[in-house]
Amino acid sequence: MGSALDGLLDLLDLERIERDIFRGHSRVSVVPRVFGGQVAAQALVAAGRTVPADRTAHSLHAYFLRPGDPGAPIVYTVDRIRDGRSFTTRRVVAVQHGQPVFHLSASFQTAEEGLTHQTGMPPAPDPESLPTAAELLPSYAGAFTGPEVLERLLRSREAVDLRYVTDPPYGRVGTAREPRSQVWFRTRGTLADDPLLHLCLVTYVSDMTLLDSVLLAHGRGGWTVGDVVGASLDHAMWFHRPFRADEWLLYDQESPSSAAGRGLGQGRIWTRDGHLAVSVIQEGVIRVPRD
Repeated sequence: MGSALDGLLDLLDLERIERDIFRGHSRVSVVPRVFGGQVAAQALVAAGRTVPADRTAHSLHAYFLRPGDPGAPIVYTVDRIRDGRSFTTRRVVAVQHGQPVFHLSASFQTAEEGLTHQTGMPPAPDPESLPTAAELLPSYAGAFTGPEVLERLLRSREAVDLRYVTDPPYGRVGTAREPRSQVWFRTRGTLADDPLLHLCLVTYVSDMTLLDSVLLAHGRGGWTVGDVVGASLDHAMWFHRPFRADEWLLYDQESPSSAAGRGLGQGRIWTRDGHLAVSVIQEGVIRVPRD
């Protein structure tokens, strides 16, 4: 297992301070604030550690309240909202410097059989046929504000093998395209069989590229190249079927709307053999800087 993945796993292994209080730390991010996928994944870890082992998360709903300070620890307090016969509900508040920065509600369910159907998986090339992020992104270096930004972007993703099916938004800045994007991803190493760990790692990755589709519709490169100011506002996920984060997953993403300084992204995450594993919706602030 690579050292980058070890570091990410350490990041998700929260320190337990009290029965329902946990503490976490942060890692490098592209922008000078805590990466939203990190705080969401850590909050899900905190919630999951207060739930019986036979119950798996099936949904989460979260709000990003304030920018997180990457230089300070984050304290996660879990409220045990409900423990039913089949479902368990938890609420988590993340606090820094005495103020809430993030709020998450998550629901867990015992294993159950039921009616089953799904829509069809979209076509995509095999992930092995695509360049890695480390191979692809330096070719766009001229679009970045500087080599240090490119370095932070690559470092922030080095624990995950993420491969673009379509050009990233900063690939052709100024050219509006269909607001749709696809990436394949998996962790760079084999993980333990803990289902909560796989859910949390996919939660972490789900925030990396979802709002790219908003930017594509307007030919914008995003906060990476400085032509928009953006931040996640809220994030929701539904976990439909079992999956492994260390096996290839296709993240198919699109943006149905942007207006009033906000953009909406929605995505579906598929296993390589065609099972719909996760649905994701996120809204974010998307503002054009004034001269």
